[in-house]
Amino acid sequence: MIGVFDSGLGGLTVLRALVARFPALSFVYLGDHANVPYGNRPSDEVFELTRACVERLFRLGCRLVLLGCNTATAVAARRLQQEWLPVGGYAGHNVLGIVAPTVEAATQTPWAISTPQYPQKYNTDLIAVFGTQRTIASNVYPQEISKRCPLVRVVQQVCPELAGAIEEDRPTPELDRIVSKAVDDLMVKTGGEAPHRAILGCTHYALIEHLFREHLPSSTRIMSQPQIVADSLEDYLTRHPEYASATNDGERVLFLTTGEPERINARARIFWPDINQFKSASDFL
Repeated sequence: MIGVFDSGLGGLTVLRALVARFPALSFVYLGDHANVPYGNRPSDEVFELTRACVERLFRLGCRLVLLGCNTATAVAARRLQQEWLPVGGYAGHNVLGIVAPTVEAATQTPWAISTPQYPQKYNTDLIAVFGTQRTIASNVYPQEISKRCPLVRVVQQVCPELAGAIEEDRPTPELDRIVSKAVDDLMVKTGGEAPHRAILGCTHYALIEHLFREHLPSSTRIMSQPQIVADSLEDYLTRHPEYASATNDGERVLFLTTGEPERINARARIFWPDINQFKSASDFL
């Protein structure tokens, strides 16, 4: 049984890709909707909220938890892996984020290789990153890409309204306007040069990838996280099959929220139209 955590609902795009890719596995999704958004919280608070939710998933029987949130990954993943897991009493458990597989795909370099290697150390591509304020401010993508490809140019663009607009199910013309402006602003930063690749660095954006495709240059390859993460997890489980063995007593996907299930259910259908009912996390722990 595999846990997927998100502060909100965007991680459902990742979960859908995982459910489609791994029909024999079961999943528990936990959204910390009582504390969303994370983007305006101090880093220590984001870490503690993320740690608490990961621990809840561990206690439910998930030995592997994926952070399906760029903010939680950028702020908390490394600390969880390096500082908390070794002393937290959860031997044989692990936490994965979504930044590492995205960087691997963007640089064509394994995450474990954190110094420039031939031929990537001579790569001079231009990579665009679209994301929320907190993810862009963390600089996690430029920093991690530059470790592996120091000559690659990374241009970031904040999309401050976009995640909220998607979650509020605003009309397509309004979403199109926001995406168009974000792409125009990015192209000003590049001097009109088309990026070789564009990372959609927020899991919400996968729902409107077609709008980014419409406004980005046709030569730009769009990197949407759900499929990237599914590819990466498939490779990980091949190397660590022990994390793919447990079940959750026959229920293929269990949706939990720290918030009010009735309110979350309606909004969740924007991301997953035939989603099962969210249940209160407090009823399971």
